[in-house]
Amino acid sequence: MIESGRPQLRRRSGTGSLVRLSPVILTVVIASLAYATPPEMAFSRLLPAAPALAAAMWPVLPTVLLGTVCLFLMIGLSLVFPDLGTWWTAAGIIAVTVAAAYGSHVRLQRERTLFQVRLVADAAQQVVLSPMPRRFGSIEIESLYLAAAAEARIGGDFYEVVDTPYGVRLLIGDVRGKGLPAVGAAAAIVNAFREAAYGERDMVNVARRLDVSSTRYNAAFPPEGPMERFATALLVEIPHEGRHIGILNCGHPPPLLLHRGELQALEPATPSPLLSLAELIGDQYSVDTFDFAPNDLLLLYTDGIAEARARDGEFFPLAAWLRRQPPTPPRELLMALHHDLLRYSRGRLDDDIAALAVRRYEP
Repeated sequence: MIESGRPQLRRRSGTGSLVRLSPVILTVVIASLAYATPPEMAFSRLLPAAPALAAAMWPVLPTVLLGTVCLFLMIGLSLVFPDLGTWWTAAGIIAVTVAAAYGSHVRLQRERTLFQVRLVADAAQQVVLSPMPRRFGSIEIESLYLAAAAEARIGGDFYEVVDTPYGVRLLIGDVRGKGLPAVGAAAAIVNAFREAAYGERDMVNVARRLDVSSTRYNAAFPPEGPMERFATALLVEIPHEGRHIGILNCGHPPPLLLHRGELQALEPATPSPLLSLAELIGDQYSVDTFDFAPNDLLLLYTDGIAEARARDGEFFPLAAWLRRQPPTPPRELLMALHHDLLRYSRGRLDDDIAALAVRRYEP
């Protein structure tokens, strides 16, 4: 799975070090101005700002030490300029340092809690979005996942790929809703797919088992509010031999097939019901067959990609973007998609994003 953010972090490491030293720089600047300017300007009264700034990025002890340094600087300045109002400023430095030390303590506790949450999120990601082999015989597959929340590793979008006796089977989908309930619903669907994909010859039966699992989860953990929880899903079967694929679409955005520069949206002839809604609208599932020749590219995606917006409100032109791409392996294609999506939306994603890129090569 393509990961994001690491190159940017390495490029900004020098800037990050400068930011962490900013309380020291601020202290030096204020002390220099206080010494070099007339006493009436009273720059020394800004010294409490230094420990206050340190609380946002430093541990407790360095914050207290910086406050102590500021206190001694104030006392030293009072020896040069006796009319600075030393005691009022010194009292302010002490009060701000105590408050800053407490604030630093609270911040560190929250960071430790967030770190534990991230560990749990990583574990959940391994359960729902397991590491994916990139090659199944002549079929190469790559995945992309971006959570809308900056602190999250996973949301309601899901995917899975398994190699079965009936061919390589793929699943991608999107649970309505966010947060842990959506993650739980996604995990229930993915786990059901991992079992059903091996055990069921017909993809219709696979879809029915996914619907049963989704319905059972929603009954055990009902959604908050009056709205029903459901999921869109797209199942794809790529036989080990032959030049065709089967697609069962449960209300999901149609995949895009790029064949020799020509783009086709693989729309279903008859839509199948969304997961957990079969009891309401019937369980009539249908599988559509499409050509899938060597060197063709198949892109499966969730609606977060097609609905990514620019600042002016325009949606990301996925079809036009894919049509412009040169023939590249799936990994390079999704890296380009990742980059262009973030640039188009200015890094502000309104929904989770998942995608699978599939290319068949000559055996």
